[in-house]
Amino acid sequence: MQIDYIIVGFGLAGLALVEELKAREKTFVVFEDASQTSSKVAGGMYNPVILKRFTPVWDSEEQLAEALPFYERLEKKLQAKYDYKFPIYRVFKSVEEQNNWFVAADKPRLSTHMKSQLNFESHYGIPSEYGYGELQGTGRIDVSSLLEDYKQLLEEEGLLIKQTLDYEKLSIKDTFTYGKFNAKKVICCEGYGIKNNPYFKELPLIGSKGELLVIRAPELEIDFVLKGGVFVMPLGNNLFKVGATFNNTDKTIQPTEKGKTELIDKLNSVINVDFEVIEHYAGIRPTVKDRRPLLGAHPTVKHLYVFNGLGTRGVMIAPKYAQKLLEFIEEGKQLPKEVAITRFDNRSR
Repeated sequence: MQIDYIIVGFGLAGLALVEELKAREKTFVVFEDASQTSSKVAGGMYNPVILKRFTPVWDSEEQLAEALPFYERLEKKLQAKYDYKFPIYRVFKSVEEQNNWFVAADKPRLSTHMKSQLNFESHYGIPSEYGYGELQGTGRIDVSSLLEDYKQLLEEEGLLIKQTLDYEKLSIKDTFTYGKFNAKKVICCEGYGIKNNPYFKELPLIGSKGELLVIRAPELEIDFVLKGGVFVMPLGNNLFKVGATFNNTDKTIQPTEKGKTELIDKLNSVINVDFEVIEHYAGIRPTVKDRRPLLGAHPTVKHLYVFNGLGTRGVMIAPKYAQKLLEFIEEGKQLPKEVAITRFDNRSR
């Protein structure tokens, strides 16, 4: 079967690529073995402000300009709700944090999202002596539901192959042959699974394990994301997602008691109501040291490409940079230097 592309992996990167390929009327199949869970377990928040330092997220306004219409189109296509818009409340622990917020909220790139007036609302179960800083224009994407619904669509269209692509069986000549498929190009977007990819495994993808909880807390009545030592995100029906840990040494996807204890300890410093842990899960984020994604072509194998390294902000990054990668491949446009894998030429091969 002659096709234009083989896509390896189906997280947020793969999803965004598939949408771009469909828009360009390209033919493709997706190989997905569900071994990587970073997209599924992601918090899914879109937020243009780094709340630890009150600084703008790299390229955030441009990313959101592409991402929000992208998810709106997917809601219409799949006839489901994925984009839940709500503010983020950053709880303050000191006057110094209040002052830092005021300084940041006055900056042009942050003023549209950071409200300059502090919020002193009282919410049962949340100690807030110093009040909150409120972020607007934020929300979350239900990534897990979106990916599952889209995979069902691909299955119905006969475009999803539920198996691992074995690179040893990939014949590379002028085109790529794998089983019955003969493709002009291959794009690899396996997340941390790239470490098993013989063509791109040397790229400087670090991988950061994250663990999250889902809790039930009937007394916690909030319609915003609470951000303190952890984030507390309402899911409805008295359920909340709590996250997340960061571990650069453990590369397993199994949740740990250590991670659970860390999350519970931090949660208890933010809320003081009873809660029950309903779920506990983990995944490996595909992170890069400079916190920029990895896009580009293999240096020696023609028509073999990579789209990876979306890290913790995949919901924002994926739509814009899937488009940039396809412009590079199909139109010969240059990739932005800050995301091109050539920035690591001296270290990545």
